[in-house]
Amino acid sequence: MSGPRPGSDRVPSLWEEKLAADPGHSAWYIERFRTLADEGADLAGEARLVDAMAAPNSRILDAGCGPGRTGAVLHAHGHEVVGVDADPELIAAAQQDHPGPTWIVADLSVLDLAVHGQGRPFDAAVIAGNVLAFVAEGTETAVLQRIFDHLRPDGFVLAGFHTDRYDVAAFDRHLTEAGFVLEHRFATWDLRPWRDDADFAVTVLRKPTEDDDA
Repeated sequence: MSGPRPGSDRVPSLWEEKLAADPGHSAWYIERFRTLADEGADLAGEARLVDAMAAPNSRILDAGCGPGRTGAVLHAHGHEVVGVDADPELIAAAQQDHPGPTWIVADLSVLDLAVHGQGRPFDAAVIAGNVLAFVAEGTETAVLQRIFDHLRPDGFVLAGFHTDRYDVAAFDRHLTEAGFVLEHRFATWDLRPWRDDADFAVTVLRKPTEDDDA
């Protein structure tokens, strides 16, 4: 999720506004997913799709990782995972519940993983759990650009969100501004066909290669 960002004149993220209204929301969110996991709920749908698309042993960025459920599954499948979230409480839960991946507190809109010793480019990124709907208004393109800059050429992103929280047409403008190419769109993480009236969007973005730009 997107939390506090540096700078006195910044616009608060929607996640930060939620925490201001309900300081216990992060703890509730963590316990909700721990309970779902204990009950045997399927929490791996996003990770299954990323794993199906990625080569074995890929380097994957879990952008807005929350308490780590998606990155943990990808790590268990042999991928090198770096998870990033601006909420320190969610990162602490990820570190406690899912050792193995690298979990980092950082703001996606100004993301620079080289300062955290993670300068190598990623093969893929996943933005699950309505992350893009919780960033600060006006930073959507910046968030996508920072993820774009951390990918290798021909790397891909899987992004999912509810369409009543983030307008698909706006998202398409933002992804183009960030340099991505829209490759596929589905209505669910299990690849049901996209419809204009779908309440959820799962989009595959691709970072062009030099040959694509030629």
